Amino acid sequence: MEAVCRLFPILKDFADRPAALLSGGQQQMVAIGRALMANPAVLLLDEVSLGLAPVVADEVHAALAGLRGTEMAIILVEQDITRALRQADSFLCLLEGRVALQGSAQDADLVAIGRAYFGEESS
Repeated sequence: MEAVCRLFPILKDFADRPAALLSGGQQQMVAIGRALMANPAVLLLDEVSLGLAPVVADEVHAALAGLRGTEMAIILVEQDITRALRQADSFLCLLEGRVALQGSAQDADLVAIGRAYFGEESS
């Protein structure tokens, strides 16, 4: 619990409140914190910033960046490609359940990712 509160300090202020009464961003932090308390080898996150105010999405992603360098692998499915690539080592773009493009996040080309995502041929 202490580690989760270090990752998401705002949760300490609401420790006595039911999660259902927290904001959407705080609920997302609680959900991630619950998963982390199991000390997983792999953390799978699906659309962590969806529906969150930009400032709250920044907080969540900053906390996730704090997990880099740990022994835990993180698989992040994210609509905000630019934000996700800033944190990733590598990426996969899926189209109809198949890998359409993959590579190093450092060398990622947003135009190529967009083309792969929409099934367009590269020129």
